[in-house]
Amino acid sequence: MTTDLIPLLLAALSGGVVALLLTLFGGGGSVLAVPLLLFVVGVRDPHVAIGVSAAGVALNALTALAGHARAGRVRWPCATLFAVTGAAGAWFGSSLAKMIDGHQLLLIFAVAMAAVGVSMLRPKAVVVRPEPRLNWAMSPRIGLAGAGVGSAAGFFGIGGGFLIVPGLMASTGMSLATAQATSLLSVAAFGATTAGNYALSGWLDWGLVAAMATGGVAGTLAGLPLARRLGANAVLGRRLFAGLILLVAAYVAVRAASGI
Repeated sequence: MTTDLIPLLLAALSGGVVALLLTLFGGGGSVLAVPLLLFVVGVRDPHVAIGVSAAGVALNALTALAGHARAGRVRWPCATLFAVTGAAGAWFGSSLAKMIDGHQLLLIFAVAMAAVGVSMLRPKAVVVRPEPRLNWAMSPRIGLAGAGVGSAAGFFGIGGGFLIVPGLMASTGMSLATAQATSLLSVAAFGATTAGNYALSGWLDWGLVAAMATGGVAGTLAGLPLARRLGANAVLGRRLFAGLILLVAAYVAVRAASGI
């Protein structure tokens, strides 16, 4: 476990940056956690960076979930089924990732980052729909979607919100706003499952997890008033953020290809 002050401070700063960006622009920000851990904090093993990132994502998602739950936005039956089947998928995906060389895994991770960036560039239409109630007819669709998305989230060590939200919308018919709130239970479950799997292999640094979580609280608090001020500039800001993710994805790919 890391105890040196400088890496812990850098991890707290990184956690603050990720939480700030997530608060401002929503999903996608968590993919920056792994590059920050590797190239700013100085974590040498990509597996450790992915494990720490997954734990941090889970903690941040729980904080956000509490707020949405108090507002009554979470559809718990659908959320629970998606999270449970997805957690099984996350265990499978993270187990597969642990068998892959760290540099090769990082190269694949760069591709996932690029996919997140591209998804953020696509406009998201707000569709008003009647909110769904879990029934036997939709249960297989939710279970299969959860398992598939969870496997991807576990493999890459990311929250997977950019996949969970459309997965929930497609399998249940819920609206975008409801899916965004409901997805947080799955984000927390997938992150916790992935982090637990990496912890069993000794690839989880609890000192860095604590530092990133502490910084994340500060980043969230700083981002809330800024998010209210974005207003009409939110779309432009989201596009600029997506461009940043694509640039970082290219940098990660180059570093991975050259063996970091």
